[in-house]
Amino acid sequence: MKGWKNIGVMALLLAGLVGGGWVSQVAAENTAKPIVWRLQSTWPTGNLLHKSIQRLAEDVEQMSGGRLRWEVMPAGAIVGAFEVLDAVHRGLLDAAHAWPGYWAGKHPAAGLYGPPPGGPFGLGREEFIAWLFAADGASLYNELLQKELGLDVVALFTTGLPYWEAFGWVRKPFTSLDELRQLKYRTSGLGMEMMQNMGVSVVTLPGGEVLPALERGAVDGAEWAIPSHDILIGFQNVTKYYYMPDLRQPASLQDLLINTDVWEALPDDLKAIVKSACLAEIIRMAAFSVDLESKAVAELTGRYGVEIMKTPDDVLKAELEAMDLVFEVESAKNPFFAKVLESQRKFAERAVPHARRLRPPMEIVVPHYWGN
Repeated sequence: MKGWKNIGVMALLLAGLVGGGWVSQVAAENTAKPIVWRLQSTWPTGNLLHKSIQRLAEDVEQMSGGRLRWEVMPAGAIVGAFEVLDAVHRGLLDAAHAWPGYWAGKHPAAGLYGPPPGGPFGLGREEFIAWLFAADGASLYNELLQKELGLDVVALFTTGLPYWEAFGWVRKPFTSLDELRQLKYRTSGLGMEMMQNMGVSVVTLPGGEVLPALERGAVDGAEWAIPSHDILIGFQNVTKYYYMPDLRQPASLQDLLINTDVWEALPDDLKAIVKSACLAEIIRMAAFSVDLESKAVAELTGRYGVEIMKTPDDVLKAELEAMDLVFEVESAKNPFFAKVLESQRKFAERAVPHARRLRPPMEIVVPHYWGN
């Protein structure tokens, strides 16, 4: 019996050691310090795009059980808005939230992810997203950053805007392409080259500098995004003339730029959480923006007395012709630009005509219900 007692005591001691070790391991895992990223956006604090990355950070923290947290800062907190890509590459920032078109100055192919005027080739929002994720669009973008530019950066797409952007705001109305050519206009991405080909004097500025430049007359006109975003910037306090539609920039996505070493250090489950959260924010932000658009327009026209002006047809036609020239010139100069553009063209050749056949004409539907 004494032997059995000794065995029992030893078994209890062993169980205690094993169990205690397991408990300690679980406790250590639960109390381990979270991974914290320093992340800067390219947007001012009140901008909806900055709010989008804040929401994305909240989702990632919640989905990861607090294991991954992002310290989100607005434009200029660490580096300038146009400097975040290099800052992520150098490790000064762990990540950044930006717009691919901002990197067109580094490589023209980045402008093809703006996306560029005309779709391109008529690619709508759904078709462009399909090209990114169902075809080779997203992989080509990472090839652009990592191989063409030699950056230690991994890019994910997120934050979807649902509508083609408005033409923009001007200090005084114009009625033709000739009159537009008399203005100094702020734009960005490949839209800058397009408007230059149209004979327009263009200026590129980061988001935080656009409104002050328009207010003091450094520029005569400026584009930013869509009404729900523009009203937060405060364009309506500077001018009352707002032009739409435009072919310059279709519905866009933003990029989440992550330092390669930071990304590779994440366990696979956290990588999956970040990827899934980015995709979810495309849908959430698009839905949120659709709801806000009509409300924003009603407030702009009602409360602030903004006039919604129709962009002259000769301007829209000139945009497509000018963009064709941009495509031709850049393709001749840059093989990778040509590679990305051809990928878009081939996808559009199949997807765009089908989409046009399938979608009913809104010029019939809208007057039936709303009379305008």
